Amino acid sequence: MRKRKTTHSPHSPADPSEGREKLRLKQEVGLISGVSLIAGTMIGSGIFMSPEWVLHHMGSPASSLLIWAACGVLATFGALSYAELGTVIKESGGEYIYILRIFGSFPAFLFAYTSVILVRPAGLAAVCLSFAEYAVAPFYPGCSSPQVVVKCAAAACILVLTIINCLNVRLATSIMNVFTAAKLLALLVIVVGGLALLAKGQTQSFQNAFQNTTAGIGTVGVAFYQGLWSYDGWNNLNYVTEELKKPEVTLPRAVMIAIPLVTCLYLMVNVSYFAAMTPSELLTSGAVAVTWGDKVLGRWAWLISLSVALSTFGSSNGTFFSGGRVCYIAAREGHMPDILSMAHVRCLTPSPALLFTSAMSLVMIMSGNFTSIVNFFRQPEGPSQLGPISGRPAVHMEPSVFTGSPEHVRLLHPAFPDISQQEHWVGCT
Repeated sequence: MRKRKTTHSPHSPADPSEGREKLRLKQEVGLISGVSLIAGTMIGSGIFMSPEWVLHHMGSPASSLLIWAACGVLATFGALSYAELGTVIKESGGEYIYILRIFGSFPAFLFAYTSVILVRPAGLAAVCLSFAEYAVAPFYPGCSSPQVVVKCAAAACILVLTIINCLNVRLATSIMNVFTAAKLLALLVIVVGGLALLAKGQTQSFQNAFQNTTAGIGTVGVAFYQGLWSYDGWNNLNYVTEELKKPEVTLPRAVMIAIPLVTCLYLMVNVSYFAAMTPSELLTSGAVAVTWGDKVLGRWAWLISLSVALSTFGSSNGTFFSGGRVCYIAAREGHMPDILSMAHVRCLTPSPALLFTSAMSLVMIMSGNFTSIVNFFRQPEGPSQLGPISGRPAVHMEPSVFTGSPEHVRLLHPAFPDISQQEHWVGCT
């Protein structure tokens, strides 16, 4: 960590500790919070919206279920690779820090600016827009919600998350745990409802389940694209490695609990959708979970809309929690302005980085819509995740090389004055 800057002079105190002050983010993320961060970020709006599009591209219930299972396996393999990297390189920052330690400063510099300015804010904006769509929908029954209202609600969501995450890490993780439990409960309601329908003999969708399956490589790829959106967040715990309690134990355990749990829930939820609706009904539903609620829950269908809103809010909290750390670590390594590497000395949160991420997300919300932001977010994210995985063999062969903190080259001079001497802030590296 960077210590508070001092100048050596004859008048400096004899004890360096009197003139220097070291600041670290607290290690407050345990196994439960780690599982909540992964599962809570993964379970957002995707499982309530993507099944329609996966079925649209695959053509049959059985093939769409195979896509959902394959996406879960792919996410598990990626997460296990990241878990290995995280236990060797015990630093926060996710892909950024792995690219920096394995491939060097310049690729990490390019990734930092792409991630901090474009990818992470776009992902947060997309999830908050999903939350806003479901949150304001009850106020506009029978018609689509005005885009101005939706964007204002999404902006309010980001501002609330900014306040929560700037105040206290424990508060943010506690909210994450509560919302993760709520969304798991909502998914269990859908699963139990589907099992009840299957017990009553509603299995029409599973008769000739592979009929009309599309076998084209292009359509299968697009179906994977839609399914993987629902699994996004499998690598979130690697962004906060330094804040984990016993990261060499917590990280792999959280991965092996969270991702198989989410994969099984996604498969069972899709089975429940097919039990309640025929493929043609599912394709024309518009909002799969809401249609399922209307058919199965009747007058209690409003619970599904509430569950989706809670789910997307919890997912946006996890996205914001991890996204701000990328900005903080990049600034700490000299690839962003120094002011973004500062942490509040009392709250011990990277508040400047969180505020910057919030500002960029607000710009995304005001200038785009959900579809354009999602497409913008997904295009650069996939290649950036493959980079650290491709460098995993080097880490595996020479782990001792990557456990230190080698000197880095500053490619960008700070654009802001050094305010680390002020009362409430201290610069960290």
